[in-house]
Amino acid sequence: MTYNMIMDNTTIQQLQHAVDSVIRGKREAVKMAIVTLLGRGNLLIEDVPGVGKTTLAHALARASGCEFHRIQFTSDMMPADIIGVNIYNPESREFEFRPGPVFSHIVLADEINRTSPKTQSALLEAMNEKRISVERQTFTLPDPFMVIATQNPIEYHGTFPLPESQLDRFMMHLTLGYPEPEEEKRAVADQAGFERAAQLAPVATREGILAMQAGADAVTIEESVMDYLMRIIIATRRDDRVRLGASTRGAQFLLKAAKAHAYYEGRDFVVPDDIRRLSPLVLGHRLILKTRKFISDAEQVIQDIVASIAVPV
Repeated sequence: MTYNMIMDNTTIQQLQHAVDSVIRGKREAVKMAIVTLLGRGNLLIEDVPGVGKTTLAHALARASGCEFHRIQFTSDMMPADIIGVNIYNPESREFEFRPGPVFSHIVLADEINRTSPKTQSALLEAMNEKRISVERQTFTLPDPFMVIATQNPIEYHGTFPLPESQLDRFMMHLTLGYPEPEEEKRAVADQAGFERAAQLAPVATREGILAMQAGADAVTIEESVMDYLMRIIIATRRDDRVRLGASTRGAQFLLKAAKAHAYYEGRDFVVPDDIRRLSPLVLGHRLILKTRKFISDAEQVIQDIVASIAVPV
């Protein structure tokens, strides 16, 4: 382990501890959110209201020293409300672009499925290419850039389910769930939440996050481990329960996530366990099953597939 990796690993653990102090009893979910950030990905959090989805996004942004913007999605929202709009300046007699809230390092798309497909699609270019196009102009988004989207899996009235093309842009899908009784008791007693996240002191910097992302990119993967990853991808396309398996983008995201997870753990190489642990979170929301519709069902299919494939030694 190099000196830089040791320093980065220290910062990563400080980042974990800072967010853990706000999101009680959800260490694994916080870890995966950090891994997604290190892997330059976007995160979809699907869970019932009141379990900390918004707070997690805010705490991660504050602790990482990155600029944060929350967008509350509603049915009457338009694409310009997200990406920005050209406004005529009478003094210069020219149109000037006024950037929207997407021009931030970490963007919280709160209840993303409550807005129309037209508005949802305004994020597609941003999530995939880290840029947006307005009329004939193209604008590069800040670096690092990450979208954390939330949605409620129970209440579907007045919602617009995300299309497969949009789901495929998310590196990971997480559920937080309710904390353990003792952790929930502490959270209720000390009022840990959004206010506490707003008071977090940064433990990293934007430049530090970029350096750690570059470090994660440089993590190596041995040929047999890469073959193991591809066997999982191909198996999702051949399983009798699956109508549409994982895409090539899904395989690319699994590789990026595995490298980021290895870097989080202080390694400069990927091991099969990185892929085994991350496969359900990275691939589950990309599958279309023949019968059941919930992402949790698809994640169980991924777990079954992973269990059936021999691990390289």
